[in-house]
Amino acid sequence: MTAPATETLAEWIACKCKCLIELRDLGRRQMELIDRDEMTQLIKVLAAKQHLIARVQEIEQALDPFRHEAPEQRCWPSAEARQRCAEQSQHCQQLLGEIVMLERASEQRLAERRNAVATRLEQISTAEHVHTAYIAHEQHRSGTLDVTTEK
Repeated sequence: MTAPATETLAEWIACKCKCLIELRDLGRRQMELIDRDEMTQLIKVLAAKQHLIARVQEIEQALDPFRHEAPEQRCWPSAEARQRCAEQSQHCQQLLGEIVMLERASEQRLAERRNAVATRLEQISTAEHVHTAYIAHEQHRSGTLDVTTEK
């Protein structure tokens, strides 16, 4: 592989790293918004994340040809360039791990919020049924006429 090809590889890895950093940061923002129950802003963050995920997929496709090569046969402009690319690639792996953890935590927090809302709605529904039954009972009781006589 020629040096320009490895430079292209390094550029794609750097681009992937940049996108993953943005994804991680948006994941952190997502957690904050879930905790503050700011669903409108959360939807905007999720849309931005979707754009970045699509970009990472494009980058992965661009990296596909490099996956079929033997790394030891790549011709790097310098040992430093090779080392820098290897470090960025490793950083990408760490970022992916962090992103997955954030996604799982976000999913769990959203599920907890959903369950709390469901519980609250159930309590409200139960309270409404009790109130309706009480009102019906009171209306029935106040609408009866006592015609018994005392002796």
